[in-house]
Amino acid sequence: MPEQDDAEREFDLRWADSAEHKEPSARARMLAARWKENPPRPQPFRADPDSSGPRRSSWISTVVVLGSVAAIILLLGYANFRAPY
Repeated sequence: MPEQDDAEREFDLRWADSAEHKEPSARARMLAARWKENPPRPQPFRADPDSSGPRRSSWISTVVVLGSVAAIILLLGYANFRAPY
């Protein structure tokens, strides 16, 4: 195939974009077929996601993290205290 210069290539792209009938993508066809049988429920714009459970408050998380750090420090200090020199 001979090399096309940019002008011919641009013409080809404009010709393809100006086509009257454009075939939908495979996904669009699949969704259209699915929605004919079972249309989706309307959803508000930026709907809240379903919550998976109650959220813990931030202070509980802070206590858990600080307690874990304190336990590790105490465990390491006890291990060094018991180690023979």
